Amino acid sequence: MHEYHSSPAREYKIEVKDRDMNQILVIGSLNMDVVVRMERLPALGETVLGEEYWNNPGGKGANQAYAARLAGGQVAMLGSVGTDKYGVRMLELLEKAGVQVMDIQRDSGQSTGTAFVLTGTDGSNSIVVVPGANSTCSSEYLAENAELFSKAACVLLQLEIPLESVCSAIRQAKALGKLVILNPAPARQDIPEDLFPLVDVITPNETELSVLTGGPTGTVEEIEQSAKLLLQKGVRNVVVTLGARGSLIVNQNGALLVPARKVSAVDTTGAGDCFNGVLAVALSAGMPLEKAVLRANLAASISVTRRGALTSMPTLEDLESLWQMFSRDDMSYVAEG
Repeated sequence: MHEYHSSPAREYKIEVKDRDMNQILVIGSLNMDVVVRMERLPALGETVLGEEYWNNPGGKGANQAYAARLAGGQVAMLGSVGTDKYGVRMLELLEKAGVQVMDIQRDSGQSTGTAFVLTGTDGSNSIVVVPGANSTCSSEYLAENAELFSKAACVLLQLEIPLESVCSAIRQAKALGKLVILNPAPARQDIPEDLFPLVDVITPNETELSVLTGGPTGTVEEIEQSAKLLLQKGVRNVVVTLGARGSLIVNQNGALLVPARKVSAVDTTGAGDCFNGVLAVALSAGMPLEKAVLRANLAASISVTRRGALTSMPTLEDLESLWQMFSRDDMSYVAEG
């Protein structure tokens, strides 16, 4: 494992066209989670009593849009919801935060994407996801919103909408010279090979990296070697999120482990989405990659100390107070925090 050593590498920047627009376009899923807590999960065919249930707004697209907006970004979102109460609630939450939602598709023929989560008191869980309206986020719909692509400095995507739509959006964004960030979650092996050269930053975790490359990810050294397989496919920068260990940047200049701030985590749900939203804001503003990843790490370290996904995202004020403490050049200090 090695780090960047030369000054130019440590200040490595990603060129962002139309940075003065400073708008982030998030394309992705909007879900409502229905969470049921019980003493233990039921066996097949068994009925058990639940202790309580609640709704958690989420979906990777909505989480990332919300995180980016709270972190100070000008954010617009494209995706699909139903006309049911869950869809109405999702749009209300995003709009209240300041996300531009007017172009999100309302599909009266589909329910809003829903995840049914059964969780036991021992931490075990079973999850059933019904994509619903997310499956209608089509290439045609995205093409109809070309104006949002032209206004954006950065386009941020995940893989909870149809792959064809993700591919179409990336090609549309890159044809305009936009910065493209792909969070390959949930990971899949059938991403077209010609798509990778169009991605400026890809942000898998270890598991997702292993699915994408087939390579081992048990150690940081193995993660670096697997990340290099994505570079060979044409991706410009790989940022692997490693939880409490931080994030590993791998590109043609080398590899750099950006450490995480030590915290007592209570809920890691949505931490990756928080990371991606804040990373998009930082890069769109012209921040060097290393600093942008550090800022995203700090944001995620706040989110894991709060329960929920969308509801755990830090505000710009939260983030700035930490940034003043930890953004100095000696990043070993971050691990001591």
